[in-house]
Amino acid sequence: MRIAVYGRQFNDPVVVPYIQQVFDNLVQHGVEIYVHPQLHDFVQENIKTVKYSVLDNTAQLKNFVDLFLTLGGDGTLLDMVTVIRDSGIPVIGINFGRLGFLASINKNDIDAAIYAVVNKQFSIDSRELLCIDSEQEIFGRDNFALNDITIHKRDDAAMITTHVFLDQEFLNSYWGDGIIISTSTGSTAYSLSCGGPIIFPESNSIVLTPNAPHNLNVRPIVLPDTSILAFDVECRSNNYLVSCDSRTAIIDKTMRFQVSKAGFRLNLIRLNNESYLSTLRNKLLWGLDVRNY
Repeated sequence: MRIAVYGRQFNDPVVVPYIQQVFDNLVQHGVEIYVHPQLHDFVQENIKTVKYSVLDNTAQLKNFVDLFLTLGGDGTLLDMVTVIRDSGIPVIGINFGRLGFLASINKNDIDAAIYAVVNKQFSIDSRELLCIDSEQEIFGRDNFALNDITIHKRDDAAMITTHVFLDQEFLNSYWGDGIIISTSTGSTAYSLSCGGPIIFPESNSIVLTPNAPHNLNVRPIVLPDTSILAFDVECRSNNYLVSCDSRTAIIDKTMRFQVSKAGFRLNLIRLNNESYLSTLRNKLLWGLDVRNY
């Protein structure tokens, strides 16, 4: 089995033993290890007695790598999406961060998780993505998002007005800090913190969530993921932000954006002892009310 390992540079030495444990387990199971160039220097300096190859991420990855393993939090896995793209290569994340909805493997469960992966004791959880288009390609080929696409005012700017069109029909104008267009996967991320609903991944929906709306009668809207949304933005400074997951661009002119479902999915690995409900309960601490005991 060929497994590629991806991660950011780590500044906290506390994680080094866990990363060493990951590599030791991969070696123990006879895995052919490939390390993404972004992580190579860190592994070379901090991880002992491990034989691996540096991944050529400019080459064709499909049918070469069996799966990707990310080390970090949800942000690391979101970064990984631009490497995997439409290859269909499944990915699993070991969580060294905080909440970890996507990178769901706890660092204390590394041995069991790698054993399950190597022995193919898992299922594939296929997730929809969104893409954003405009006359100026602000994100180039990386114009897709697993969690959300957002339009947001600058920190030092007044509120912005976002005119939204649904399937070419005017929907509403939103005054406020901005608007979040979330996949069902991203419904537990930024959208949730702004009052959006939790959407099950298989619900084939996207969520339109206003961020700090000045018109208080507006609420998040759940839409079918076949919807095509268009956005025109007004702001006094003509200077605002558009983000695609963790990638952000500063926009300094009037522009129309179109958001729709991307033409491919991301395959997340879900171990056989996991479920979406168990992830919700564990991450959101449901059931820990003292009245349950």
